[in-house]
Amino acid sequence: MTAELSPRQVNWRYRIFIITWLGYAGFYLCRKNLSVIAPELKELGLTDLQYANYIFVYSLMYCVGQFVNGVLSDRYGPRIIVGAGLFLSALSNMVLGFTGTVFALVLFLCGVNGVGQATGWSGLVKNMACWFRRPERGIVMAWWTTNYVLGGAIATALATYSVYRMPYFTDYGWRRGFWFPALVLMGIASAYVFFTRNKPSDAGLPDFPEDDEQKPNADGAFEPHTSYSILLEIIAKPSVWMIALMYFFLKMTRYAFLFWLPLYMTERLAYSGEEAGYTSTIYELVGFGGAIAAGYMSDKLFQSRRFPVGALFLWGLGFAFLIHPTIAGWGHLANAIGIGLIGFLTYGPDTLMTGAAAQDEGSQRGAATAAGLINGVGSIGQMVSGYIVAVVKNSYGWDALFYLLVVCAFLSGALLAAKWNYVPAGKGGE
Repeated sequence: MTAELSPRQVNWRYRIFIITWLGYAGFYLCRKNLSVIAPELKELGLTDLQYANYIFVYSLMYCVGQFVNGVLSDRYGPRIIVGAGLFLSALSNMVLGFTGTVFALVLFLCGVNGVGQATGWSGLVKNMACWFRRPERGIVMAWWTTNYVLGGAIATALATYSVYRMPYFTDYGWRRGFWFPALVLMGIASAYVFFTRNKPSDAGLPDFPEDDEQKPNADGAFEPHTSYSILLEIIAKPSVWMIALMYFFLKMTRYAFLFWLPLYMTERLAYSGEEAGYTSTIYELVGFGGAIAAGYMSDKLFQSRRFPVGALFLWGLGFAFLIHPTIAGWGHLANAIGIGLIGFLTYGPDTLMTGAAAQDEGSQRGAATAAGLINGVGSIGQMVSGYIVAVVKNSYGWDALFYLLVVCAFLSGALLAAKWNYVPAGKGGE
């Protein structure tokens, strides 16, 4: 696929891939650390409701930002939008290290962090759409979307090390879980701003044509694209809304694990805080394999059809949730295997449908808008996940939460299965 590319094009594509991968993985350094710090804050008086409020405010700003930043990245380019978000997220976490026990300030800073974090997905998906062609995207994006799979694992490990093992500033304990990830993210933010470009023509290279380029109207003239016309084009696609609705349930599920998994293991399975932190990285580490498998299955076995692959993974995920409360009681190894299986079956459809599928729906001109819409609707599920977890586990116990997630997974799979044979316009489809 790269044989016809010049060495300079190839080098630039590697650069864009690596730096944008680091950019989104970096966001998780200042997103996942709160779940590791939460058990320490609970010992200082943090309640489940307060923790759910933190997640809600963060998720609310993240959700609103998804709808806004997708349009902004399509209009102004991701370099400035994402760059600003990276620095804002790092700064909010730095301040959180000083105010982590003051409820009102933490609530405000979680919102600020959500604003910064919301720039990342839609903007960086847009970045990649401009540098890689549609026939490549299933596999390329399978590898690229490992950024938030591995990024989550790395973020969890770094936060756990910073809180429990780092030999520096030992008197500050949990505060280090905010400070050191923030410092790393500032370095990544600087690299992104200085070393990326929005599209090939910004680097003096020819842009890649899209296979659904604009067609002339009845008079033979081309109507100029505007942010409004792109938005109307995206929201008129039933397939986009099908993915978005599926992602509401899937993202609610994923964030139940991202923010509550360490607490589940300390409260339900009697793990230590450190052991729970490190064990929870298995969720993302094995999820890496799911992301890769889904991308290759989509391009190689299903002719770049994304929907059937997503449906199969989600039905498997429902079964994994069903059996986990039983196998978790068999010991630490069995619990780790169960968490890994859930991660594998979660991240496959998550990465495929919000990465390659979103790019297919939006094409280069509207990739950020499509990704922002899908992720925005999904973020509504993320926004309510904290309250759902708190209510269900306090009223019915942790095991009941897994049975609720069974329903979410099977329903999500059914939504995608409804468009089993769907192929986007421009590829012989609708």
